[in-house]
Amino acid sequence: MNPPAAISSELREWILATARAGHSPQDVLELMHVHGYDPRQSRAIVAEVLQLPPDALRTGAATPAGRRTKHPEGPLARAGDREVRVTLGMERPALRVLDGLLTGEECDELVALATPRLARALTVDAAGKQQVDHRRTSVGMFFKLGELPLVAQLEQRIAALLDIPVSHGEGLQILHYLPGQEYQPHYDWFDPGQPGYATITARGGQRIASVVMYLNTPEAGGGTAFPEVGLTVTALRGSAVYFAYEGGDTSSLHAGLPVQRGEKWIATKWLRERPY
Repeated sequence: MNPPAAISSELREWILATARAGHSPQDVLELMHVHGYDPRQSRAIVAEVLQLPPDALRTGAATPAGRRTKHPEGPLARAGDREVRVTLGMERPALRVLDGLLTGEECDELVALATPRLARALTVDAAGKQQVDHRRTSVGMFFKLGELPLVAQLEQRIAALLDIPVSHGEGLQILHYLPGQEYQPHYDWFDPGQPGYATITARGGQRIASVVMYLNTPEAGGGTAFPEVGLTVTALRGSAVYFAYEGGDTSSLHAGLPVQRGEKWIATKWLRERPY
């Protein structure tokens, strides 16, 4: 990162006030870009004023392509037909823990609908093809967009909460983990350096955010860990964790921890920057 130019007291106060108002460093960068600041100098200035580590603001973060998510703010957030409680929030990664995104009855219905269609969960390889991966030991299935009334209702709920059209979401995935099964640390966004990147993103563009919904409460284990920031989200029936990673935020590294006792059911929704 280049050393910052001289920072006026007015600019320094504006950056601090904007950050105190709840805007992320990436939001500040975008606003500076709109007002004509050079992106490289902007990153250096924001890093110095907010006392961020040199690699906290990634190259290109000030001008991300495509749609950005609207992060839920405050203790309560409206999600279409439901009001959810935001019980935890952090800015890097942009992450919110949402209590009450689904009812218990909705969780049970999703499990029942998915059970007859379960198969070994796959990942995407470097060439953009589906593969069996030793890091992911669960079984799962996908619903098509709007395939069933409950699926469509949940998709509308997430779209209203995040202000992203339903068309930007991949099909809802249901996953089932038994004791000892896990998903080792990984990113949900696609690495632009991989040879299959163009194929993976030709439809819908890059992934920009994930919503992991817990359909039951395991007896022990099975939380979602974010090792870069030292956070583990407990799997609680009806709750969810939302996290965004526009620009390939490496702090979004996460893992589905092994189930120690009982079982774990989750529903995952990945969101893209363009219609999928």
